[in-house]
Amino acid sequence: MDLMCCEAESLKRAYEDPVLLKDDRVLHNLLATEDKYQPSASYFKCVQSDIKPYMRKMVAEWMLEVCEEQQCEEEVFPLAMNYIDRFMSVVDIPRTRLQLLGAVSMFLASKLKETNPLTAEKLVVYTDNSVTLEDLMTMELLVLNKLKWDLSAITPHDFLEQILSRIPMETDLRNSIKRHAQIFIALCSKDCKFMMYPPSMIAAGSLGAAAHGLLKSSSHKLLGNLHQILGIDIDCLRSCQEQIEQTLASNLSNVDNNMQETNSSKTDYHSNRDHIEGQPTTPTDVQDIVF
Repeated sequence: MDLMCCEAESLKRAYEDPVLLKDDRVLHNLLATEDKYQPSASYFKCVQSDIKPYMRKMVAEWMLEVCEEQQCEEEVFPLAMNYIDRFMSVVDIPRTRLQLLGAVSMFLASKLKETNPLTAEKLVVYTDNSVTLEDLMTMELLVLNKLKWDLSAITPHDFLEQILSRIPMETDLRNSIKRHAQIFIALCSKDCKFMMYPPSMIAAGSLGAAAHGLLKSSSHKLLGNLHQILGIDIDCLRSCQEQIEQTLASNLSNVDNNMQETNSSKTDYHSNRDHIEGQPTTPTDVQDIVF
């Protein structure tokens, strides 16, 4: 009779610890420490001589698609973007190294958050083999050195359960709001204008936008709850929520336009399908930014 180990058949997830959620000291420590991991919102002007905001967005979209395709934990992508922004706040890099930085940031974030982290070999394939394993390992040491090996950065995800556990609502509604808020956090991580907001405000704004979209009612009461929990000015919370909603509307508009363009070019797609399927899996052609 063969001996079989069934533990690997299903990935085990950690559950939320109610002791940590009920202890106000945890939330207070998160609020007191989050500024430590804030990148400079002006690094495009003060540090970077070659990288532009649209390049960061292109790499962010590629990274998000990789994380989604590999079914990474929700925290991996925002944490990886935090590494990128903190690194580029202190080191001037050429645009040809930006995708390598993105791959390394995902590599480090997945090691910290994933039970089965992304492998270096898989990330090399996702770059269309534009980087080597040696490049990845060398860049990893550089990033670790510049971040002073401090990788446990606070992200908006750290605040979601802390906030939701303090607002009375039905379990199904809470889970639905949380899922939508996680999507909004990913959108904020892609857009450099949200770098000026601390993680707690992005988390609160994402929850407010999610509740407003799901409940189709005024979010004034929720903003009041968020103000009491986090101590953030209501006007600031409302401004952040409105920017998130505008970003969502803009992304949905872009998706509609892309779908129309895709439908109008179906013939071209099918004529080139064999050529496309023969190429390595690369979600987004990030190399376009080098031209």
